[in-house]
Amino acid sequence: MNNKEIVAKAIFEVVKDDLTLAQVQGLLENPKAADHGDVAFPAFALAKVYRKAPQQIAQELAEKIDGTSFEKVAVVGPYLNFFMSKGNISQSVLAKIISEKEHYGDAAIGLGQTVPIDMSSPNIAKPISMGHLRSTVIGNSIGFIMEKIGYQPIRINHLGDWGTQFGKLIVAYKKWGAEAAVKADPIKELLRLYVDFHEKAETEPALEDEARAWFKKLEEGDEEAISLWQWFREESLKEFNKIYDLLGVSFDSMNGEAFYNDKMTEIVDLLEAKHLLKEDQGAEIVDLSAYDLNPALIKKSDGATLYITRDLAAALYRKRTYNFAKSIYVVGNEQSYHFKQLKAVLKEMGFDWSDEIAHVAFGLITQGGKKLSTRKGKIILLEKVLMEATELAKAQIIEKNPTLANKDEVAQQVGVGAVIFHDLKNDRMNNFDFDLEEVVRFEGETGPYVQYSHARAMSILAKAAFMPDAMAVYSLQDENSWEVIKLLQQYPDTVLAAADKYEPSVIAKHAIKLAQAFNKFYANVKVLAEDEEKNARLALVYAVTVILKEDLRLLGLQAPEKM
Repeated sequence: MNNKEIVAKAIFEVVKDDLTLAQVQGLLENPKAADHGDVAFPAFALAKVYRKAPQQIAQELAEKIDGTSFEKVAVVGPYLNFFMSKGNISQSVLAKIISEKEHYGDAAIGLGQTVPIDMSSPNIAKPISMGHLRSTVIGNSIGFIMEKIGYQPIRINHLGDWGTQFGKLIVAYKKWGAEAAVKADPIKELLRLYVDFHEKAETEPALEDEARAWFKKLEEGDEEAISLWQWFREESLKEFNKIYDLLGVSFDSMNGEAFYNDKMTEIVDLLEAKHLLKEDQGAEIVDLSAYDLNPALIKKSDGATLYITRDLAAALYRKRTYNFAKSIYVVGNEQSYHFKQLKAVLKEMGFDWSDEIAHVAFGLITQGGKKLSTRKGKIILLEKVLMEATELAKAQIIEKNPTLANKDEVAQQVGVGAVIFHDLKNDRMNNFDFDLEEVVRFEGETGPYVQYSHARAMSILAKAAFMPDAMAVYSLQDENSWEVIKLLQQYPDTVLAAADKYEPSVIAKHAIKLAQAFNKFYANVKVLAEDEEKNARLALVYAVTVILKEDLRLLGLQAPEKM
C-alpha cells in the first residue's frame, strides 16, 4: 500500500458511517512542506455532516485514529497531518524490492491481451530524421510500459511505402538519377532526387502530371514501376534498420501502406452494404454530422481511395489478426482530426471495438523554433545526431573515467540514451527545441545524469561487496533516506499512471527525482560508515539501482554499471 492508502484506511475506520473509503482517499492531499508530514486530511469536508468546526473535527479524529502506522498525527487548524512510520515503511518497501527485483511494480491488468502500437512509420526513400524520433521512442516506451502491466505489445512500423511520392521519385530517377549513385548512398541520393523534383515542379508543373501517370502505372502493376518501387523500398529498409539497431528498437510487423492495397475494396463494400456511403460531387463520403465532424472522404471522384480508407482496412485487419484489447497509434498531434474521423466511421460500421483505439498524439521537435521540413531538404538526420551524441558522451567519459575499459560501448549507450531520454522527459504533447550539447550533459535533468547516478550506486555496492539478504530486516529512519524510500514506494503507482495516460514522461520524471534524491542521500550520509544501519543503507542503495535500471529500461535506455 502507498502512504495515502494507509492513511485513508486509518481514517475510514473512524468515519465509515459518513464517507466511503474512496471518498476519504479522494480528499487526501500532499502537504506543501515536508515538516507538515507526508499526507494531510482536510477536516472541513466533514463539517456539514458533523455540524462542528473543522478544527474540532480534526482534534476528535486525531484522538480516535489507530496510530500504529504513524510516527505522529498532528492537528494543524482544520488539517490532520500524518507523519508516516519511516522505520516500518522503509522495511516493507526494501523487502519488497529485494524480493521482486525488476518485477517490483509489475501488474497483471492486461491479462496477456494484445496491444498493437502503430509507431515510427517513416517514408520509404527518405532518411529517418529527428522528426521520426518522437513516434519511434514514445511508441517503444509505451510498449515496455504496457508489457509491465500485463499486456502483450505488438510494435508495428506502418511504413510509408505507397503513394504519389513514388510517382515523383520514379520521374526524378529516370530524368536525373543514376543507378550507381543510388547504390553508393541510397537514401542520400533518393532524397536529393525528391527535393530536386519539388524545386523543378515549382516552375515546371507538367512534372506533377508525369508523376501521377507513373504512380498510376505502379498501381496497375507495371513491371518497371514495381521493380523500381521494390528497389527503393529494400535499400531504404537496410538504412532504417541501422538506425533502429542504434536506438535499440525492434518491430513485430513492418506491414506498411502497400500491404493494405488489396484490403480496401472490402471496406468500401462493407460501407455500401451498410448504406453508409453517400455521393457528393462525384466523390463518396460517410456523413459524420452525428459526431460533429466533417464528412469522411472515402473515394475521390476519380475512384482513388484515401488515407482513411487504408487506415480503416488496417484497423479491421489488426482487430482480426490480433484481437486487440487496445490499439494505439503514436502519431503527431496534427493528425488528431483524422483519428476522430477514423473512430467515428468504424463506429458507424458497427465496430464497437473502435472505442479501444487510442491516438497517442505528440508535439513537434523544432530547430531554432521552426518546424523541420523534408520537402525543402531542411532536415536533421537522426543517425548524424546519434553519432554526434555518442562522441559528446565519449569525451565526457574520458574526462571522468579515463581508464574505463569499454568506453565506446558505454559512450553509445549514454549518447543514444541521452537523445531518447530528452524526448521522453517532456510531456509528449509539448513541443521542444533540440540542443544537443544540453541533451548530453552529465548534470541536470538528463539521461546521462540518471545513468551516472545508477553507475555511482553500483560502484558503492561493489566497494562494499554487498548483496542484500532476502531474510534480513532493513529499516531506516533518517530524512535523507526517507525521501528516497517515498519515491521507491510510489513506483508501482507511477507505472500505472504512465500506462493510463500513455505518457512515458511520468517514468522519466520519476527517474530524475529518484536520481536526485539518491545523490542528496549520498552527499549527506556516510553510506559505508561502520554502524548498525550500514547494511540497511546499502540495501537502500541496492533498491535504487534496481528501480533506476527499470525506469531506464521502460524508456528504452541501457543502464551501464560503470561510467
